[in-house]
Amino acid sequence: MNPRLDLLHPYPFERLRALLAQPAEAVGAPRVTTQRPVPQRFVNLSIGEPRHATPAPIKEALIGGLAGLSAYPPTAGTPALRQAIGGWIERRHQVKLDPATQILPVNGSREALFAFAQVVIDPQPGALVVAPNPFYQIYEGAALLAGATVHLVDQSPATGLRCDWSAVPAEVWARTQLVFVCSPGNPTGAVMPMAEWQLLFELSDRYGFVIASDECYSEIYLDEADPPLSGLAASQRLGRQGHPRLVVFSSLSKRSNVPGMRSGFVAGDAGLLAAFLKYRTYHGSAMSPAVQVASVAAWQDEQHVVDNRRLYREKFDAVVPLIAARASVQRPQAGFYLWLPVPGGDDTLFTWRLNHELATLVLPGSYLGRGGPAAGGRANPGAGYVRLALVEDVESCVEGAQRVCELLADLQ
Repeated sequence: MNPRLDLLHPYPFERLRALLAQPAEAVGAPRVTTQRPVPQRFVNLSIGEPRHATPAPIKEALIGGLAGLSAYPPTAGTPALRQAIGGWIERRHQVKLDPATQILPVNGSREALFAFAQVVIDPQPGALVVAPNPFYQIYEGAALLAGATVHLVDQSPATGLRCDWSAVPAEVWARTQLVFVCSPGNPTGAVMPMAEWQLLFELSDRYGFVIASDECYSEIYLDEADPPLSGLAASQRLGRQGHPRLVVFSSLSKRSNVPGMRSGFVAGDAGLLAAFLKYRTYHGSAMSPAVQVASVAAWQDEQHVVDNRRLYREKFDAVVPLIAARASVQRPQAGFYLWLPVPGGDDTLFTWRLNHELATLVLPGSYLGRGGPAAGGRANPGAGYVRLALVEDVESCVEGAQRVCELLADLQ
């Protein structure tokens, strides 16, 4: 058995299930909290799974591509798909890439983020991967199983819920092989500005590490006039020919409401993508032919994405004022999460009570971050927060927000 498996933490939703199974006494909940009846209708705001309808043209293209199931798909994807992705990148980011060498279709960004670390990391003693804290758990698991140790960069109100790359010591950068960037951020929704990209590129040039930019939330933003800046666009504006040591990861799951298709791409440095393709040829992770056809249809249409953003905007418009009347909550720049501080700072107790007393489920922020030895002795920056995923319809999100406000009122 691979001994590195023992280094992995339980996944957040495994921890959530275990938490909810605990009796009130075990989590410190008051024996009698309220006389109100528990609502009959359950509202789930815990998981970032898109619930909007999949656009009809994508479903029709998927059905139309079923004939391709009789053949093995190419690991590199079809030329049509790589060209469709390249066309979207050029329209969205004003960056022109070579579809044959700088774009690689993948089975969703999660699978690709994990596999990419196995390609990049040389598991020598002292190898480091730098990642945000709180973070998407795949970053940590990928680094640990590749033989590296994770150095976490806290995101807190003091840093505008973004990473302060300038605070990372030089001795850490000297051992760093890979940096995971998440912009827009999960769970904070913060977007990296140009100044931060420039600093990170300068550090990459100086120390030689690779940057993996997770941009799977890039198409869910609240201001149509201010879309999030991609690492590719930042690289081009700074004159970085060929995007050295940079790869970006994107996905159709959130953009097009097709998480079940498992379709995304990796783009950037051609040399890194050639190595990644070699790995994937052995890994056996080619995308289904039918999914490739449907993905072409998705990347070539933008109207359904505009409509998708409008639906999320309506939910934020309805939910944020409700919760803001009870707690200090910021409307994020992008993504579909609210990062909510809870009174008293006990995010697990808040989550347990909200579920058992008000039939509403959120995710404790402490499950998305690390504290203690894993964070260099610092406190967990996710502790004292809960993450709300505004993925249900407006009515359900509003009902969930009202219940959150009930519990906030009890605590206050």
